[in-house]
Amino acid sequence: MASLPEGALMQRAAAGLAYAVIGHLRERGLGGAYGKRVVLLVGSGDNGGDALYAGALLARRGARVEAWLLSERAHAGGVGSLKAAGGTVSSGVVSTSSTTADVVVDGIVGIGGKPGLRPEAEEALGLLAGVPVVSVDTPSGVCVDTGEIDRAHVTADLTVSFGTYKPCHLLDPAASACGKVQLVDIGLDLPAPAIESLEAADVAALVPRPAPDGHKYTRGVVGLRVGSATYPGAALLAVSGANTGLAGMVRYVGTAAEWVKRHHPEVVGDGQAQAWVVGSGSADGANSALAFARASGVPLVIDADSLRALNGPLGVPAILTPHAGELGALIREDRGDIEARPLHYARLAAKRFDAVVLLKGRRTTIASPDPDTPVRVNTTGTSWLATAGSGDVLGGLIGSLLAAGLDPIDAASAGAWLHGAAATLASAGGPVTASGVAAAIPAVIRSLPAV
Repeated sequence: MASLPEGALMQRAAAGLAYAVIGHLRERGLGGAYGKRVVLLVGSGDNGGDALYAGALLARRGARVEAWLLSERAHAGGVGSLKAAGGTVSSGVVSTSSTTADVVVDGIVGIGGKPGLRPEAEEALGLLAGVPVVSVDTPSGVCVDTGEIDRAHVTADLTVSFGTYKPCHLLDPAASACGKVQLVDIGLDLPAPAIESLEAADVAALVPRPAPDGHKYTRGVVGLRVGSATYPGAALLAVSGANTGLAGMVRYVGTAAEWVKRHHPEVVGDGQAQAWVVGSGSADGANSALAFARASGVPLVIDADSLRALNGPLGVPAILTPHAGELGALIREDRGDIEARPLHYARLAAKRFDAVVLLKGRRTTIASPDPDTPVRVNTTGTSWLATAGSGDVLGGLIGSLLAAGLDPIDAASAGAWLHGAAATLASAGGPVTASGVAAAIPAVIRSLPAV
């Protein structure tokens, strides 16, 4: 900011915002800006200034733009620019003909604002209920840095972010309030992030590939002690996730051995492994499976039933893969609280158990026990993934990546990305089962960009 003329970044942001609003109108089949009624909800910060300058650009494109100033400290330059372009400015809420607006631009609160909305903002949003909303940088009222929502907030159809994504764009529950997120590059020089999300090129760089002189043992051996007489399908699904070609060999030990070998004849029995997966559908054998795997001294993936046996650090590299209910039981917290604060609780559990914690959810949150390692949030997947057995597939897949030599944080986050992408691929025609997700993983791996 110090190297640019005053207001340059705001002008860049405003231009990006205006064109994003025009694009949003076109996507809804309304054409461009000409003749459209645009209502700006303007607070006291720079987001309000962005909205005002964007409104001026829209007014010059023929839109009927009106600004409702919800603060006495609205950006003076932006107000002047909008008036000069033919827009109208009102102090406070305008209660007449509100529902005839074509789009609302939320410039109420910026990234420095506190969570929640003031009464006048809630009143304005109530009058404009049902009108599509484009939020400036973040939906007003959410907690930007944690993704938490505990008060009144805007629910946007489109959020236009400047320079970089913010934590609330990635972390639930706030991410669900953002709608579609569109990034506008305004030329910021950015620091290292505290939270990140992998993309296809990142995963491609992590996926293990055989060396020219490699063999099945150098590629890694993953062992699974999962399933039971009660839940034999969990064993088959976990093995299906592990047996995707990422590791050189898959071992299975358990009551479903004959069934596993019938479906996966290449899977072998007991022996040494570079990583173990335990817990999925293990029922009464979960504690002994964890004790055996822990004694081996190799990295572990701990899921489902084996999570209940934990009472502190394991002494070996480990990845815990709970959903909110399982994590709640493990750390004695309410499931609803965990779903409301996934970042907080994933970090807390990672520190308590000295392990990587993969907290499953719509936006899976992956935290390392190292506070300097960025938390990763997975954005791949589909609601069709909410099906029995999908977690078993994920555990096996992560185990293969761990056995192949990836660090726990990389194995967990790459596994979550591939798992979600496979669900999206498999569900292209509609519903998908956990078996279908496992079957689609090799195709997703083959589709990754070359490295």
